[in-house]
Amino acid sequence: MTFGQRLALVRKQRDLTQKDLGVMIGMVADLVSKYEKDRMSPSIEIAAKFAKALNISLDYLVLGHETEMGNTTDAVKYKLQQLEKLSEEDKTHVMAVIDAFITKQRVNALMGE
Repeated sequence: MTFGQRLALVRKQRDLTQKDLGVMIGMVADLVSKYEKDRMSPSIEIAAKFAKALNISLDYLVLGHETEMGNTTDAVKYKLQQLEKLSEEDKTHVMAVIDAFITKQRVNALMGE
């Protein structure tokens, strides 16, 4: 997978348009499109801006060495950021599901499973 393919994949996973991503890093959508189509290669500074805006590692974006979300910590951070955008009711539901899985893990550990 190329830089452009990884960039487009992660942008779409984040439900961002090329314009949205461009605004986040101070670039017009046409340039984002050129990077995604591998018509242009970014400088390290531009690649770093993309990685920071998408909350992924530069290593993944440039070299493809990590999972799509960077690493587990990056994935959790991203999801927590998205959680903050939910309504209070939805946050309560999400937290209840998380609590249920934590409780399940604790019970399994106590039972030696």
